Amino acid sequence: MFGLIDGNNFYASCERIFRPELRSVPVVVLSNDDGCAIARSQEAKDLGIKMGEPYFKFKEIAEKNNVQVFSANFVLYGDISNRVVNICRRYCQDVEVYSIDESFLDFHGYQYTDLQKHCEELREFVLRGLDILTSIGFAPTKTLAKVANKIAKKFP
Repeated sequence: MFGLIDGNNFYASCERIFRPELRSVPVVVLSNDDGCAIARSQEAKDLGIKMGEPYFKFKEIAEKNNVQVFSANFVLYGDISNRVVNICRRYCQDVEVYSIDESFLDFHGYQYTDLQKHCEELREFVLRGLDILTSIGFAPTKTLAKVANKIAKKFP
């Protein structure tokens, strides 16, 4: 059985770690040269700001709705990503980093473990330790684990 853990709205969530006042405020992270939205909090998504949308196209919405806009800080995101992976390694021996905010967890050999409970504990540890919400999807293949993760995001 494979799991895919994914940091929800990862770059936006990283920006919120050291700014608790942003927890319920829309947050957008812009690409290099502050061109396009590369991450959005759920509040920003709810305002209709789209992934990859150029900043000039949503600037008026951002100003009207107190959207906090940040330049990408890839050093911060990389550090937080490494911390999430290190926590994952406490819960699963075989962790494959897939992207900065996603890792596959190979749970072969964990047949006597309640994986749902095990991964709920993992998610809680990441949340308490780093203040990052995550989703985990399980399936017999990595591809299906990715699909399961998408479903887990919509139906936590």
